[in-house]
Amino acid sequence: MVDSSAASEEPLAKGFAAHEPWAFEEAYRRYGHLLYSTAYNVLGNADDAADCVHDALARVWKSPKAYSRARGALRSFLTVCVRNEAISRRRSQARRLKLAGRLAAEPIEHDELDAGDPVERDRLRAAMTRLPADQRLPLQLAYYEGKTHTEIAEDRKSVV
Repeated sequence: MVDSSAASEEPLAKGFAAHEPWAFEEAYRRYGHLLYSTAYNVLGNADDAADCVHDALARVWKSPKAYSRARGALRSFLTVCVRNEAISRRRSQARRLKLAGRLAAEPIEHDELDAGDPVERDRLRAAMTRLPADQRLPLQLAYYEGKTHTEIAEDRKSVV
């Protein structure tokens, strides 16, 4: 007895390997739920899983020699592609979160004085460093932190 699912996958696998549009549509129709479940189990987010399936299938489809029947069953091949894409996304998200945590732990640096001319910017920076602290601080509070004159005066009263 011949397995009907294996027999029905044969033409689909041939069509997919030949990059026939009907085969891409049929593969998505047949395996879309499985591929989504695979991505969701790795990523744990419905939107990310849907994007992952789309991106993995688009990548396979854009690569003319990505799939050949020698690589095994189309279903297994697509599942592995989606799983690998999901793992890559999860690792990338972890790196971004780690980087964001490190950036959040960094001390806040103020934006450079906005002077279009580099010579003028250097002159401004030098002038600011030459000011005594009691004169420089109000300017920094106003420029970098956006405080009003009243807020600066209140801050200075609390320090004295």
